[in-house]
Amino acid sequence: MGKKGEIVEVAEGYARNFLLPRKLAAEASKGAITVLAEQQRARDRRAADTLAETKALATLLENRPVSVRAKCGGNGRLFGTVTNAQIADAIGQALEVEIDRHKIELKGSIKALGTYPVEIRLGKNVVAKTTVTVVAA
Repeated sequence: MGKKGEIVEVAEGYARNFLLPRKLAAEASKGAITVLAEQQRARDRRAADTLAETKALATLLENRPVSVRAKCGGNGRLFGTVTNAQIADAIGQALEVEIDRHKIELKGSIKALGTYPVEIRLGKNVVAKTTVTVVAA
């Protein structure tokens, strides 16, 4: 079994009776191999561009701390906690960049004023570490 874009060798009957009629595979001709190689190069270029964009976003996030305003009591404890969604909204307002709240990882719950480290998983191997400052509203 091969995945999309792979060249594999299969039995002649399996190809003739199952794969080719259902257009699940194509015969490995010289032209088809050339087209496949061009598609792979295009995928690699897109992946490299995406990686460069996410690394640039990671450096932007690491260099600019984010401030979140929250209601708190007299002793500095918050009424509730600061959530990933609130942090994502603060990043969106401060840096004009949309970050999915599911990509933000907190080490623990934020229940008091102060500065907290936050990790944001932007891609497969790209993690931005930034700080979130919680201030009184």
